[in-house]
Amino acid sequence: MAGFDNFHDFATHYADLTSAGAFPAAFTADIASAQLSIVEEPTSADMPDDQQARACVEQMTRDLFTLFADTRLAALAPRIAWGMVNSFHKVAQQLAAQEDDAARELGDLARISDPSEIHAAQVEESQRLCQSLHEAMVAIECMRDHAAEVYRVETGRPWSATGGSRTSRALTASQIEARDFLAARAQQRREAHAPNGPLVVVSGGGNWNEIDAIWNRLDLIHARIPAMVLATTAQQKGADMIAARWAAARGVPSVSFRLDRRHGNRAAFKRNEQLVNLRPVEAIICEGSGIQANLAQRCRAAGVPITIFRHSDFAGDRGKEVT
Repeated sequence: MAGFDNFHDFATHYADLTSAGAFPAAFTADIASAQLSIVEEPTSADMPDDQQARACVEQMTRDLFTLFADTRLAALAPRIAWGMVNSFHKVAQQLAAQEDDAARELGDLARISDPSEIHAAQVEESQRLCQSLHEAMVAIECMRDHAAEVYRVETGRPWSATGGSRTSRALTASQIEARDFLAARAQQRREAHAPNGPLVVVSGGGNWNEIDAIWNRLDLIHARIPAMVLATTAQQKGADMIAARWAAARGVPSVSFRLDRRHGNRAAFKRNEQLVNLRPVEAIICEGSGIQANLAQRCRAAGVPITIFRHSDFAGDRGKEVT
């Protein structure tokens, strides 16, 4: 399992993994002028410096933990840090909603056949607003993701929103036609919520605490399938949380399949059916309840290779693989 003795090591590691590409791209001004609301005048001011943005996010999140370390307030640091990450997340969501509104208006204008200069100016202004909001949203999402990574390193838990999805976007906006921009935006939004790659399922009991077994097995699978997407049964403890932490540490996309309560007592079994219907390439199932037994049975019937870990296996620290 990856660990860091100090934040210099963490900063170097994170830069190698993500920052080198994420921050420069997210803080590049792709349009000549920006306008975040219809009441503002367009501005040609530069975006914030990408490396300063990265350092600022890292320092303010890190310094909170440093301040509270070894004090009676230490237990509060994760709660406050979660809120700091969530602040970025909320602003990104607000920008996304504003972008949706601007995109609808742009779509309405794009469908009007009007050759006048007034109409052309309206389309230009509407597109500038839509692209400006998108540009700002990508930058804030990048800062949120970096703050979330500091949170993960400090707490050992991946940051997650209380509801909804957390996605990141990086659509390059240039001088393009309104219809093309809207089409690209819609496609990019769909892809953000539908990561491509072979699905690997992990499910287990909430009392599971054998971390190394799951991490080591996932590392082996990831080495064979670098483009994998992790799917868990969304428990906030035990095997599912261990797998989610692994995905956050390795930069692997993860999908949490929560229960659909509309199915009542059969919700968990319906979820198992849904997971297997997605044709996973492999599954890791840790001893839990009849829900895990049912998932294992369904995976076997579908020909999905399974690694099964039982509590009794760990006298010898091993798992039993069934194919």
